[in-house]
Amino acid sequence: MRNLKLLLLCAAIVGCAAVAVYADNSVLSKVLERYQAEGAASFSAENGEKMWTQKFNSDEEPLIRSCTTCHGTDLSKQGSHAKTGKIIEALAPSANPERFTDEEKIEKWFNRNCKWTLGRECTVQEKGDFLSFLSSK
Repeated sequence: MRNLKLLLLCAAIVGCAAVAVYADNSVLSKVLERYQAEGAASFSAENGEKMWTQKFNSDEEPLIRSCTTCHGTDLSKQGSHAKTGKIIEALAPSANPERFTDEEKIEKWFNRNCKWTLGRECTVQEKGDFLSFLSSK
């Protein structure tokens, strides 16, 4: 009887996790589909990772920036904004289930962060590559 209760508890936990993953993936899938409808090709997590660590020049401090400047290299940990010091919660969905669950927030942060880091808006291809990379963490 004890084993049956343990088995049922495990099944319930796995079921809840599957529902949460599906909910998160549905928002992410919707965003990626929209990017492709806007002209993006297939997305590449590898390209997203390369851009994530790529360094960009700026006229303001810090003069050299990358996504890792604020978010760090371990996406399961908090980062902090290079200019303000504000804490940035972990980007990895495995560490922060709130990530990529709100389409408006995804676009808001791409708009701000691409302009601050790259000095321009990201293309839909770049956004899709970033999301492919980040969602794999």
